[in-house]
Formats: sequence, structure tokens, C-alpha cells
Amino acid sequence: MMFRSPARTPRPGCPHRRLRTLVARALPVGLALGESNFRPWASANFVGARHIFACALAAGADSAAAAALQSALNSAEWPLAGHIVADAVVEPESAGKALRIEILTVED
Repeated sequence: MMFRSPARTPRPGCPHRRLRTLVARALPVGLALGESNFRPWASANFVGARHIFACALAAGADSAAAAALQSALNSAEWPLAGHIVADAVVEPESAGKALRIEILTVED
């Protein structure tokens, strides 16, 4: 009998590149997208991935930029074939000099 792990690597249609492009377009002025990565994610009912994006604050940008980014991500349309964005969160890092964006996608 063969068993499959629910935490298998994303299928070839993984939306990470497309998601990175969409996040870059949603960034307000004063923010720059840095490195990104993803890791497989699974629950009892869903399979997907957690996408993590580093985002640097430009000189003079403040915490209002983080709020603007969270608002932009919450209202964004995510055209990802075969995937749905389940959650998007913006968290401060490095004493307010950087932000981390985490987006959870699930397979449709």
C-alpha cells in the first residue's frame, strides 16, 4: 500500500513567481521587495504553500507604509491559476527597518 504525505512539495504549477510579481506591483512607494522563499504547507483538508517575502523600508518611510501595504494586500485580486490566497500578513522586522510579508496559498 502506498501513502502520500500531505506536506509534499508544491506541484509544478506553484504560484510563487507569479505571486512575487503581484506583490511587487502592490508595494506602496517607499518599500522595496527583497528575497523570497516558500515552503510546502498542509492541513487536514488543504494543501498549499507559505510564501515569505522580505521587504525593505526606504529612508524616511514609517510604520504607515506597513499599514498601507497590509491594506493593499487585503484588497488585492490574486489571479493564480489553480491556487487561492487564503491569508496575507505583514509583520515588522529588524527594529522597524524591514517588513516580512507572509502569504498562504492553497490549491484550488
